[in-house]
Amino acid sequence: MPQFHYQATTPQGKIIEGVMEAGEEKVVVARLHDQGYLPLRVALPGAAKSSSSTGWFSLPVLPGRGTVRQRDLMVLTQELATLIAAGLPLDRALSVLGGLTSKEELKKIVGQILRAVQQGKSLAEALAVYPKIFPPLYVNMVKAGELGGFLDTTLQRLAEYLERAQQVQDEVKSALTYPILLTVVGGLSVIILLTYVLPKFAVIFGDLGHALPTSTRVLLAISHGLRAYWWVLVLGGIGGWMSMRQYLSTPQGRFAWDRWRLRLWLIGQLLTKREVGRFARTLGTLLKSGVPLLQALEVVQDVLENQMVIRALREVRVGVREGQGIAGPLGRSGVFPTLALQMVSVGEETGRLDEMLMRVAEYYERDTYNQIKRLTSLLEPVLILVMGLLVGFVVISMLSAVFSINDISF
Repeated sequence: MPQFHYQATTPQGKIIEGVMEAGEEKVVVARLHDQGYLPLRVALPGAAKSSSSTGWFSLPVLPGRGTVRQRDLMVLTQELATLIAAGLPLDRALSVLGGLTSKEELKKIVGQILRAVQQGKSLAEALAVYPKIFPPLYVNMVKAGELGGFLDTTLQRLAEYLERAQQVQDEVKSALTYPILLTVVGGLSVIILLTYVLPKFAVIFGDLGHALPTSTRVLLAISHGLRAYWWVLVLGGIGGWMSMRQYLSTPQGRFAWDRWRLRLWLIGQLLTKREVGRFARTLGTLLKSGVPLLQALEVVQDVLENQMVIRALREVRVGVREGQGIAGPLGRSGVFPTLALQMVSVGEETGRLDEMLMRVAEYYERDTYNQIKRLTSLLEPVLILVMGLLVGFVVISMLSAVFSINDISF
């Protein structure tokens, strides 16, 4: 019978470790529960320290290096929700949580939060000290959970929100990885041809003068320009990037940029759907956690990125404050799609606005991912064709120059 290494916490919050013989992991978990312990990890000896080999019941271990990322925050929230749902007091749960992470920065922050809670502060007040790690959405949901007496449920919803947001982000990155890689490789190939391969031919054709085909002379001129004035391109690119960044740092510039992006063909529709999905999921999660609508709308403004959508939400807040509801002001903004407005209106009429917002989020997140997949499936052959034509043009131009040698009269 195999021996399983386990790690568990006592009702007092102390972490214990040991070895237990059992036929499978679930038996070990059941025995630990019978003894009054909360199992944190159970694994075979060879996999005890591997985060990928833990069972369905185990709490994931946070990575030990780098800054605090969204994935780290998601794992921390899942751990804290599990510990509090198991009946541990908040201070004990935070104490256990500090021992679970191997990331020094996060362990230090959890320790400081624990001390603040022990000194009489609420968890929301302790989290608000670190706005770069715990955004307003997080703090407001925790505050609502503490006031309503359902902190464990709120933390679980937060974990689900962060998990879904991470999943959407990973899906988008996965869909865009190959087109970006193809563009980079193709671009580097063309640059190498122009700056390294063509100069070799230029030496051979140096004495031919105007006998070279026009396409070959154009390519040799481009190659010479890249090698001689590359620094101009670099400085121009840096200057343009800094100027654009300075312009976007102003409210007028950022608003004009965001408005232009939403009006782009195909891309604008995609960005609109992404912002609608993010708005609906964030607002729905806040409402389900007991956050008042006006306060929730204010928090949503900090989550969204597009200034045009944020300006529309400001008008929505004014309408809600005047008792107009949310669907009407959203419709007058001209940003939100008709389907989303209809679903929100139904949610208001039936008193299930939070549920309808979550459905809106699911629909538009899925639609965004599907549209990205369709665009990338069309973009990949186009990129391959363009890169092939560029490389083919260079090769044909060089071969034409070689063949033109026979036409020269000596």
